[in-house]
Amino acid sequence: MNIEVISGSPRQDSITIRLAKFLKQYLQEHSKHTVGLIDVRDWELGLLQNVFSSIEKTPNQFKPLAERMFAADAFVVVTPEYNGSYSPALQNLFDHFPKQTKKAFGLAAASTGAMGGMRSTQQLLLLVPALFGFASPQLLVTPFVDKKFTEDAKLVEESFLKNIHVFVTDFLWLAEAVAKNRESNN
Repeated sequence: MNIEVISGSPRQDSITIRLAKFLKQYLQEHSKHTVGLIDVRDWELGLLQNVFSSIEKTPNQFKPLAERMFAADAFVVVTPEYNGSYSPALQNLFDHFPKQTKKAFGLAAASTGAMGGMRSTQQLLLLVPALFGFASPQLLVTPFVDKKFTEDAKLVEESFLKNIHVFVTDFLWLAEAVAKNRESNN
């Protein structure tokens, strides 16, 4: 199974990327799946003009991204909180690749504040069904992310590992079940 962790922060000095990188590493160490990291900062998609409905219909400069989005069996979406919601860059990515039919989504938020981006995960719960995906009910809300992870994505607050383990375990259960069912129906 191919899992893509998506870091949804467009900021050059993103702190959200710390959690995304940690989750990628954790998934690689605790599953047999192929895990990649899509960083929205690496792709200047611009405002939506055309939906990329296939690799062939994607402009050349975005074909590598399209290949990864279409090949993904599941996503772990990591977002900061922007005005009570997820980042516009994350929205723009999924506007370009809107139909993620029968794929599992793990939803994680990161914030330097005490609420940990909780409101952004609630908004993502509305987005995922519109993409025809399935959201794992176990959310990963990460308050004080700048204190929990170092700049090189090392976990400092060991007690937070339990939250990560529960999140990843539930996400993998859902992702594997959805992928198995999708394969048996094709």
